[in-house]
Amino acid sequence: MTSAMDSRTKTGETTQLSYEVAQGAAIAEEMRRDPTVFLMGQDIASGGFFGGTRGLTEEFGVERVRNTGITEAFMVGAAAGAAMTGMRPIVQLGFADFSLIAGDEIFQKLGKWRHMHGGQFELPAVIIMPIGPSGGAGPEHSGSMEMLPMHFPGLKAVVPSNPADAKALLKAAIRDPNPVLYYPSKQLNFKRGPVPTDPNLVATLGKATVARAGTSISVISYGCMVPRALDAAETLAAEGIELDIIDLRTLVPLDTDAIIASVLKTGRAMVVHEAPRTAGPGAEIAAIIQERCFHWLHAPIARLGSVDAPIPASRFLEDHCFPSVSDIIETARHLIRS
Repeated sequence: MTSAMDSRTKTGETTQLSYEVAQGAAIAEEMRRDPTVFLMGQDIASGGFFGGTRGLTEEFGVERVRNTGITEAFMVGAAAGAAMTGMRPIVQLGFADFSLIAGDEIFQKLGKWRHMHGGQFELPAVIIMPIGPSGGAGPEHSGSMEMLPMHFPGLKAVVPSNPADAKALLKAAIRDPNPVLYYPSKQLNFKRGPVPTDPNLVATLGKATVARAGTSISVISYGCMVPRALDAAETLAAEGIELDIIDLRTLVPLDTDAIIASVLKTGRAMVVHEAPRTAGPGAEIAAIIQERCFHWLHAPIARLGSVDAPIPASRFLEDHCFPSVSDIIETARHLIRS
């Protein structure tokens, strides 16, 4: 069996890893560093749904890499109990859609118990919940629910857009003393890229990055929509339209300073995400821009999100439910004409 660590091709201080395998590398490094870190989920001993945890059982044993049944509420409830007693559990739920089964344990117990009990204990648990379509898996396996922790205080929310961030942000989530909901985009699972090999390199939660600098339009995004925005930027640059692409990386905490700084520079804003457009993260981001940047705006704020409908069990139809590169291009052209 090829392990997450053996599938690398070393290139100096970075390694070429897929988005999914980078997450497995983060878990392995943190388990080596901290004996209180352990992992549980469905089929994770043999690699998990997407293969990111291969090789972990051989290195750490079944005490720290625990297969579970299809018992989401039990898994997250056990993680909350373990976290209260000093452990650092990581739970792999497989699909974000099934986080609703563990809704009480995630949003009430993990998110609120530290506050309800006067700060007597910490709850350093990470719940990994892949979001978005996965090749026609249908409406109950293709949801993008990363907006939920924005409505439930006490939880942090992470959505990486590339393999390097998938590793660095997951390491930060594991080390954080608070519960973190980690939402990898299934669209990026097999996307490869350079990942730093330094095990001490950890991202800062709540800090956005500039994926591409520009002066024409601010594009605020995260997850799989960042690569699409970057592709759109290549086409638009030939027309003299330069996108300033902000990769949020975390939705909670939200880096409002980075958003505002970009919009003040460009005077135009577009928010793009995988979640539904109605009441999605873009609605809150647009409200912040409206409140803080109104007098600097040259055009209305644009929002692109998925359709307000169950995602169909058809790869062809599925593609039409989410913002595309061409959608971003056409919206940018419209903003410039406005």
